[in-house]
Amino acid sequence: MGAASAEPSTVAELGESATLARILPRLTPGDAALLGVGDDAAVVRAPDGRFVVTTDMMVHGPDFRLAWSTPFELGWKAAATNLTDVAAMGARPTALVVAIAAPPTTPVSLLEGIADGLREGLARLAPGAGVVGGDLSASSVLTIAVTAFGDLDGRAPILRSGARVGDVVAHAGVRGDAARGLRLLFAEGTDASGEPDRELAAALRARHPELIAAQLAPSPPVSAGVAAALAGATAMLDVSDGLARDARRLAEASGVGLDFDAATLGADVRLALAGAEDHGLLATFPPHAALPAEFDAIGRVVEGTGELFVDAAPVAAEGWDPYAGWDGRAG
Repeated sequence: MGAASAEPSTVAELGESATLARILPRLTPGDAALLGVGDDAAVVRAPDGRFVVTTDMMVHGPDFRLAWSTPFELGWKAAATNLTDVAAMGARPTALVVAIAAPPTTPVSLLEGIADGLREGLARLAPGAGVVGGDLSASSVLTIAVTAFGDLDGRAPILRSGARVGDVVAHAGVRGDAARGLRLLFAEGTDASGEPDRELAAALRARHPELIAAQLAPSPPVSAGVAAALAGATAMLDVSDGLARDARRLAEASGVGLDFDAATLGADVRLALAGAEDHGLLATFPPHAALPAEFDAIGRVVEGTGELFVDAAPVAAEGWDPYAGWDGRAG
């Protein structure tokens, strides 16, 4: 008798239906789902009568490197980056739909790992939320696209445009840690030719677990969004492209300036301002409001139109731009 054939291990070998049959049992639909995966569309409760919706994409190369990130981390980060956008509106995340485009040679185990990361990221960051649908397709580049939904629970959404002169500027989450982790990965997680290296990245994880996790699998303060809304936040947004760049967006939308207190930003003020992907929440509150426990006061709203200051000195709105310096290589 000949040797038994090996079990199919790639997406191409297994096919779409069988691949989905291995992925979907790893996901949960969440508390808001009336109808989950299995029909042409899901049905999700929206008791408020309105829903918040946002979408974000992660592409191999500019957004992540498979040599650095585990599949679990990719799923976790895909959840985290969308949940904070929902939270920034003062909403409670309820559901995700996830579309993945993967090369035919992609091991099915990699997609299973992404599913596990999505499930556990939701369980940790937004208990009760779940994955209610999505799509799977072929592509030359691994891409993960997530659409997230949230419920305002009867409250008005918190916009970027509500900050008023005299308000307190506050931030929830870490400041600059993701950028520190990325700096380490580029400095010590690449081989002699500058390409990302899996073994070197694993060694970095062991030496700097918190900083590497801040970049590859962030744990943003998702629940702080609702807390800010209940505390009377006047404006809020997710800090994903850097504190300074995102702060300018809030300042421009509100027609005000923001003046940060350097003493609250840590030893490396520039990194705290320009470092991206922390996925914290930047909010403004009335002068005498009691800040939620997750938030630190870091400045004041001042006169101006989109201007940023640190201790009254003007600063540039540096931060992440996916097209800046990108040469098209996946790495």
